[in-house]
Amino acid sequence: MSTPTSDLHADDLQVRMPRSEARADDLGQDEEWCEVELPSGTERVRFHDYDRLFSIPGLYERLFYTELKCDSPTVVRGLLEERLAAAGDRPSSLRVLDLGAGNGMVGEELRAMGASAMVGVDILPEARMAAERDRPDVYDDYVVCDLTAPGADDLPALRDARANLLTTVAALGFGDIPPRAFATAFGYVAADGWVAMTIKDDFLTTEDDSGFSRLIRRMHAEGILEVETDHRYQHRLAVSGEPLFYHAYVARKRGEIPGGWLDEIELAAV
Repeated sequence: MSTPTSDLHADDLQVRMPRSEARADDLGQDEEWCEVELPSGTERVRFHDYDRLFSIPGLYERLFYTELKCDSPTVVRGLLEERLAAAGDRPSSLRVLDLGAGNGMVGEELRAMGASAMVGVDILPEARMAAERDRPDVYDDYVVCDLTAPGADDLPALRDARANLLTTVAALGFGDIPPRAFATAFGYVAADGWVAMTIKDDFLTTEDDSGFSRLIRRMHAEGILEVETDHRYQHRLAVSGEPLFYHAYVARKRGEIPGGWLDEIELAAV
C-alpha cells in the first residue's frame, strides 16, 4: 500500500534538483523542477505545480527557502515596517488581503509584524489546505476562488475583510494571477490603503508587453498606484545557482482601476 503524501514530510525525503546538469542553465523560471524520492518511486515535480508541492508537508519550504534561499516574505515585511513607521501607522492597524496566499508564509510574517486581521485568497484548494495544516493561526478567513469571476458566495468574505493592505508576493508575472484578478482584489482595498507586491524585474521593463506589466505601468502613470518604495533584491536562487532578482514595491492606492482598461488588455492578448 502506498503512503499518502500528507503523511510524509519533506525533511524525510530525498530531493534532487538538476543543478549539475547542463540543462539546468536552460530552464526558464516557470520550467524549473526537482525530483522527489517517494515510497512509491521517484516523481518529478515542477516548481509551478503548486497543488502537488502543497500536498507534501514541508516540501514548498524546503525547496524555496532551504535549498534556494527565498527571501521575499522577510524583505516585504521589512519594507512595510519602514513605510508604516514613516507614515506614523501602527502594524496593528493593518487589515490584510493576501492575494496568492499559498500556504501562508507571507501571512505568517505579517501576523508576526502585528497585523490585526488577515484574509487569504488563492485559486487552489490545496493552498488553503496547506495553510490550515501548516499555519492554522495565520488567517481569519481563507477564500478559494477565481477572482476573474468570483462567485456570489465569495463576495461577503472579500467585502467584510475591509482591507487596507493588499499583498501579493512572488505570485505575479507568470500568468498565475491574471490582471483582472489583481484588479478585483485591488478594488477591495480602502482608499489610500497600502499595496505591497513583488514581481520579477524582467516583467516591468518597457520591453515586456504582457497584460500585467501594462496594467501596473498605467496605474502608476495615471496616479492610481503611488509607489513609495521600489527595492530591487535577490528573490531566490535558480536551480542553476544563478540569482533571480525581483522588485518589491510598497505603494498607496490613490484611485480605482477603470474597467475599460482590463477590457483593452484582454482584447490585446487575443
